This record gives sequence, structure tokens and C-alpha cells, in this order.
Amino acid sequence: MGKSLIGNHVRKLRFNHDEMTQQQLADKVGVTRQTIVAIEKGNYSPSLELAFRIALVFNAPLTEVFFLKDNNLTV
Repeated sequence: MGKSLIGNHVRKLRFNHDEMTQQQLADKVGVTRQTIVAIEKGNYSPSLELAFRIALVFNAPLTEVFFLKDNNLTV
């Protein structure tokens, strides 16, 4: 399976929130640091629940944290 079609601004948001570490974010949302690393690199798409928990940590709408890289999807 290739790279995720879901992009994110997690790294930028961490930096803008007092340079929060990956471990601090992981602790706040209940996952491992490795999971945060994989999400930031685009190697892993979080569950919807985890995506919302991450957005809540940053007090940001989900669409400011995660976005669809390929918006040419047909409905």
C-alpha cells in the first residue's frame, strides 16, 4: 500500500503550539509517538476518532489539520 491520500498539518500545528513534541501530542491523544511520526510523514491515515482528537488538541477544525490530497474523486 502506498502513501496516504490524506495530507496533514500536524507538524506545523505542533510547532505553533509552543513547539509541542510528538510525544506530548501522542500522550494527549492516547497513541504512541511512532503513530504520530507515521501520520506526519503521510504513511498512516488516522481513524476518524483519532483525527478528531488531534484536531481538538489544537482547537482547530478537522479540515485545518487534515486534507484530501487528491480532490479529483468522483461521487
